[in-house]
Amino acid sequence: MRFVIQRVKEASVAVDGETIGEIGQGFMVLIGVREDDTEAIADKMVHKLINMRIFEDENGKTNLGLSDVGGNLLLISQFTLYADCKKGNRPSFVHAAGPALGEELYEYIIARCRESYPDLQVGSFGADMKVSLLNDGPFTVILDSERL
Repeated sequence: MRFVIQRVKEASVAVDGETIGEIGQGFMVLIGVREDDTEAIADKMVHKLINMRIFEDENGKTNLGLSDVGGNLLLISQFTLYADCKKGNRPSFVHAAGPALGEELYEYIIARCRESYPDLQVGSFGADMKVSLLNDGPFTVILDSERL
């Protein structure tokens, strides 16, 4: 499982020209699910995400978490995080979870995150989404379950 976490001043996601999710300061998270991922792996990833301290304190050190700054979450499914570009110029997605598992774990991650952030915003699984964000820093962190 992979999470691309971007610290943002604001972010939004739209489908068919209509905004379906929007946040101010917080984390915009792209979520990629691998074919062999489980709820146990998702639990570890969510724990890391919820407790990530990448906001600056009064001394300019990244010591503050999402709850410390009153931030929010925007979670967006993105199977292309498992693109395999080893051969040729066209990515392969053989290691990405199929739609059934991908959606099941995406919904599970949303539910687990809602326990801490009930007002979180989400994208639409499998939809053609347009994502906008104002990256703060920029500050981007990649969490990979294979490296936790």
